[in-house]
Amino acid sequence: MITKDELFSFLRDKMSGPVSFKDIASGLGLDNAGKRGIKKILRQLVNEGHIIRTRNALYGLSEEMSLISGYFEAHRDGYGFVILDKPGERDVFVPARATFGAMANDRVVARLENRRRREGRIIRILERACTRISGTFERGRAVFFVRPKSRAIPFDLYISPADKGKAEEGDNVIAEILNNPSEKRPPSGRIIKVLKKPETPLEDIEMIIDELDLPRRFPHAVVEEARAHLNGIGFENDDSHGRKDLRSLTTVTIDGEKAKDFDDAVSVEKTPDGYRLWVHIADVSHYVGWDSQIDKEARKRGTSVYFADRVIPMLPKELSEDLCSLKPRVDRLAFTVEMEFDGKGRRISARFYPSLIHSNERMTYTSVKKVLIDNDTDARKRYSGLMDDFERMGELCNLIKSQRMKRGSLDFDLPEPEVLLDLQGNPEDIIRAERNFAHMIIEEFMIAANESVAEYLEGLGVPNIYRIHEEPDPMKLEELVAVVGRLGLAQKKKGPGVPDFAALLAKVKGTDAEDVINHMVLRSLKQAKYSTVNVGHFGLASESYSHFTSPIRRYPDLVTHRILREVLSNKHMSVKRVSELESILPDIALHSSRTERIADDAERAVLNAMRVWLMKDKVGETFEGRVVSVNSFGLKVRLRDVYVEGFLHVSYMTDDYYEYHDKSMSLVGLNRKKRYSVGKELTVRIESVNLEDREIIFGIASSPGPVNPLPRDQYESTYKRNRK
Repeated sequence: MITKDELFSFLRDKMSGPVSFKDIASGLGLDNAGKRGIKKILRQLVNEGHIIRTRNALYGLSEEMSLISGYFEAHRDGYGFVILDKPGERDVFVPARATFGAMANDRVVARLENRRRREGRIIRILERACTRISGTFERGRAVFFVRPKSRAIPFDLYISPADKGKAEEGDNVIAEILNNPSEKRPPSGRIIKVLKKPETPLEDIEMIIDELDLPRRFPHAVVEEARAHLNGIGFENDDSHGRKDLRSLTTVTIDGEKAKDFDDAVSVEKTPDGYRLWVHIADVSHYVGWDSQIDKEARKRGTSVYFADRVIPMLPKELSEDLCSLKPRVDRLAFTVEMEFDGKGRRISARFYPSLIHSNERMTYTSVKKVLIDNDTDARKRYSGLMDDFERMGELCNLIKSQRMKRGSLDFDLPEPEVLLDLQGNPEDIIRAERNFAHMIIEEFMIAANESVAEYLEGLGVPNIYRIHEEPDPMKLEELVAVVGRLGLAQKKKGPGVPDFAALLAKVKGTDAEDVINHMVLRSLKQAKYSTVNVGHFGLASESYSHFTSPIRRYPDLVTHRILREVLSNKHMSVKRVSELESILPDIALHSSRTERIADDAERAVLNAMRVWLMKDKVGETFEGRVVSVNSFGLKVRLRDVYVEGFLHVSYMTDDYYEYHDKSMSLVGLNRKKRYSVGKELTVRIESVNLEDREIIFGIASSPGPVNPLPRDQYESTYKRNRK
């Protein structure tokens, strides 16, 4: 059988240009069986971005054809970036004129037109991520159209009178795309739903679910299959297949107060040479096999989505909240990673096996903090039987983290917003969710388990889905370097053009600049994603990393469980099975990355909705805030006492005419020279709250009034120049 490397070498060394499948098969002298195998490998090479399949079914090397494939990351101003399928390559900028009608998350082929500037043009759309859009139904002089709510969609959708249904001008609607935009015709569609204008925050969440086409319920066949498992069909305590009985171990789960799905539990003990850590993960793969009804639906969803008032789960609640959830004081099937650490926190061995566990206690991050950090008398008395275990967990956590920091891992301490709802579902407050030492314990233990599994499978040469985080694009570091320099912070270099992020984060920890710098560093980094090609995890400074510890809520974790189970059960994976996995895993990785981005968008949209509903009655009130980003249009400001962000447009900065300075990334008054840059504190007034666009507009609270020392036309020309 021809291998992937052999096929790639053949295309690179033997072929002078794009070739047909027939030419490839002939050149390699393949029989019918070989032809079937080579089709899978060609598909994999296309998925990974190494080769391109042209419109007329010819295969050629991406590099030689100046073509790249990836997904499109759209910007609200019309331009975007192609995020390449092939790891280790810089993103390609696509100007608004060259997007070919691509929308956010579309899979595309682009031609690289300027290698030095990494600028390209989209020439083909391989797969549309969006089949419907939400927006406002409007009427032109002779046509109907939908104006998209998302500013990342660069076109209006035209609607014929026969396809408008009951929509009236000004209605919020969902429209199905019938014809995507092309060079020859505009996009068109039909109205499939008229949305009621939300009158409550919960109705707004329902509208977001409609807008993003998120699933509300599971298909009947999926529910029936889940109930069959819950009623005992398919449940086996299969000790004969290597399941180890760990019920005698002291085991706990540590999660948030609101958690219902418990993926992971931990046990720890002291050894003569250090520590032994057991990370027990819900054995979802025991119940959910490849291509079962539950599996197909889970693969489609890709991930659970978490909102302030609900969860849209990847698995039916019969599994996610019951049979698979590692609930306290009941026996549960698990997949255990058993690790040995020396006295300095260095991992020296790891074992993997199916297990049977019994969680002694359902702990929360708050209760563990009370025990370990606050030394709360009542809490320590209540959990007296677990005190030694918690102490050992704390010791081991510190040691493991110290080793991770030594290798250059980034230590983000980013505050997360938490929406507090009243009994009617209205937001009462949005606070910074507390992240304490208990969070760090679970985080370090899960990272260790994920690395152990990834290293083991990679060492065997078995196909797997990796969680990769590529090194930052040097072009995107300019803003960060400028801000860091202006704040007077040392700029150590980790490599050519790459700041030492770990040293920078350590330096600002505990300072007023910490929050701002953490977010800026995060924005300058590439987004982590799933891939069958391992290029390491930059943020964790990990050479091999996979997601394994959350199979209830992430599909790639479930896939890694299955692969590990196959390896442990069969001791050797056949060539045929390797080929099958190499064929299906790239598509799963790509789809999982896409569903993760959609979930992030949904969670962000709901958070923005909760922010505007919270602030809608506070127009005219003043708040203290801090500038978190600056552009030529104005300032993004985060409030101090409530975790809310809004925009302060230059048109509301009436005490002067402001000019944007690229190098310092600040707005500077042309006359008074007042400067607004990242980190500056200021008092703002709520000028307006737009529930429909989910936007909060700020003004400066204590403005002395407009000053007009320049002729208006001169100011406008300066402002337009800044915008360009």
